[in-house]
Amino acid sequence: MAASSTTTAALSMKLLVDTNAQRVLFAEASKDVVDFLFSLLALPVGTAVKLLGKDSMVGCVGNLYASVERLDDTYVQADAAKDALLSPVVLSPAASSNTTVLRLPSPSSAQPKSFFGCHNTCYRACRSYVTNASGTKCPTCHSQMTAACTYVAGGQDQNTQNAAAEGAKGGGFVQGIVTYTVMDDLTVSPMSSISSITLLNTFAVKDLGALKEKTVQLGYTEGLAILRASLQSKTVLSDVFLARRPAKRA
Repeated sequence: MAASSTTTAALSMKLLVDTNAQRVLFAEASKDVVDFLFSLLALPVGTAVKLLGKDSMVGCVGNLYASVERLDDTYVQADAAKDALLSPVVLSPAASSNTTVLRLPSPSSAQPKSFFGCHNTCYRACRSYVTNASGTKCPTCHSQMTAACTYVAGGQDQNTQNAAAEGAKGGGFVQGIVTYTVMDDLTVSPMSSISSITLLNTFAVKDLGALKEKTVQLGYTEGLAILRASLQSKTVLSDVFLARRPAKRA
């Protein structure tokens, strides 16, 4: 088992291990664990590379990351920022809450910039310009642009806005009304006693005495290990918590 981190944000889950086959059949996980697993979907590629390290990435993404790091500012566009690629903001509130296992920073809560338009409505062209600096001269009539404009965020309906607000309050992604089953390949579903029995049949477990319950901690170290294994393996829980080596890619 991977060494548990000492962070106070460590979570726990129960594994059902087949000791004969040395594999995790499935895990019993709380809402917080499932929120963490689903948050991996919201990670930008740049964040994953930063967390895991350039040399640990499969394929060539690590080389792209290293290239941006080495690129001299002389060759970077004036309005571009290297940090935007090397340390991108995680936009999903559910993935970047203060209790996240991977300790990702929360999205900035700063209000949008103020925008201003031209007071002159005589010319249609005047209405097509907007600025974030009050007093800027209108390109058409050269009047000062001081008419305050109201910023309206696009692409979000009311349900999406409510979900984002709930996530920002630490609501996460899934409801905490049930316990969840997490398979070795990270397939997640609500747990029930019937589904557990069905899974045992699916795995063709004949020796029930070989099954062992194991409680494991999920902290920063384990979180990184799960992220890494999820990109390389279909037996993530076994690889991370039973110290198994990931199967080689075909």
